[in-house]
Amino acid sequence: MAASPEYLTGDSVVRGGAAGPTPDPHVTGEAAALVAVSAYGSSAVERRRRGGTPWRWVLGAILPAVLLALWWAASHLGWVPVFKLPTPESVVLAAVDLAQRGVLWEYIGISTQRVLLGFLIGSVVGLALGSLVGLSRLADSFLSPTIGAARAVPSLAWVPLLVLYLGFGEDSKVTLVAIGAVFPVYTTVAGALRHVDPHLVELGRAYGFHGLRLLSAVQLPAVIPAIVSGLRLALAQAWLFLVAAELLGSTMGLGFLLIESQNNGRIDRLFLAIIVLAVLGKITDTLVGLLERQLLKRWG
Repeated sequence: MAASPEYLTGDSVVRGGAAGPTPDPHVTGEAAALVAVSAYGSSAVERRRRGGTPWRWVLGAILPAVLLALWWAASHLGWVPVFKLPTPESVVLAAVDLAQRGVLWEYIGISTQRVLLGFLIGSVVGLALGSLVGLSRLADSFLSPTIGAARAVPSLAWVPLLVLYLGFGEDSKVTLVAIGAVFPVYTTVAGALRHVDPHLVELGRAYGFHGLRLLSAVQLPAVIPAIVSGLRLALAQAWLFLVAAELLGSTMGLGFLLIESQNNGRIDRLFLAIIVLAVLGKITDTLVGLLERQLLKRWG
């Protein structure tokens, strides 16, 4: 009869079979449990790590370069009227002008601050709600219909209500961004936790993990890819809701720059605001990707 495979980490041994790893009777305690959980998902993590290559950066730069070339040609060759499409050079000059006056950096700073605060608050709330709904059928039946209805409300529909209760200050803007960040995290976490491998849960319980300890040490680490996907969607949603928040009752920020440029006919600044929002969105998404690597390294 063939021996069951063994997972070796330091002095600990976790033996597994077709249903997954089972605890070695000679190894006890929290460390052994974490080793077992880590060993259970290590093969999946390794497959994710092998996916990235330096060629991804080269391939990713091709389309932006093509779009920039088409933009230059369309604006310089008269394919599109200048009042509808500024030249790339005019957008760069607009950026230099705003940067020299300190306005651009101020707008970037305040918008980034609003997004990060709202994203942090929304992610924590979404993680808590998603964990509750994903693990409890009672909570799922009680909360899911209401949360699903709130998720369908457009971003601009929240603005009058928030202005009424919180005014035109920072609180209303950060709250709107947090609302946008809640739902992607909630949806992905709740869906992932419903499908955690029951053998993995049994393994954690075999080591005495229950309740919040089981959630933090076994169930959430098992759905890290889903959590990171939710965080990335939440970041994108946070930037979308930021623009909605800054369109009304704001005197600074990238959303304010958008509406001011439209009202003043400064199409070059309007394009600049859109480009800056895209760059900031990509930077924050990359930071979440770095967080994903650390989490996978920790639990893989």
